[in-house]
Amino acid sequence: MIAEHEPQTALDTRFSSPDATATAWPEGREGLAAAELYWLSTVRRDGRPHVTPLIAVWLDGALCFCTGPAEQKARNLAHNPRCALTTGAGVLREGLDLVVEGAAEPVRDDATLRRIAAAYVEKYGEEWTFQVRDGAFHHEGHEALVYRVAPATAFGFRKGEYGQTRWRF
Repeated sequence: MIAEHEPQTALDTRFSSPDATATAWPEGREGLAAAELYWLSTVRRDGRPHVTPLIAVWLDGALCFCTGPAEQKARNLAHNPRCALTTGAGVLREGLDLVVEGAAEPVRDDATLRRIAAAYVEKYGEEWTFQVRDGAFHHEGHEALVYRVAPATAFGFRKGEYGQTRWRF
């Protein structure tokens, strides 16, 4: 297990309502853990962006996700591990949208992979059961690489009272 660090929290008043307050990190972390769908943004070798939806779990201070080794996001991360994961509600006047910026680190340790696999089942159900072997997930004859993105910086965009919070780790 990896210990989570408390980030520096700051409200960006340039992009916030006059009465807004910074969102506390525990609320942001809970939102990241509870979300069902995330959007992963990576960069292709030629510099073009690539954005794709995926599912993920929050474990040990990081978002963890998997992808096939031949998929575009895996190829992009092999070249440039910097990425962003976003989640939130597609509504304008309520909720908290969240962004995590960091570097995707491959997870190859089978013990850690088993913990991540268990977190997938706990969050998404038995449909998302993975076998762990040889430093990867395996499901129905397919291999999936696993990555963890610990936040370097994260943002919370509160809607309604419009507050932009930055968390620096």
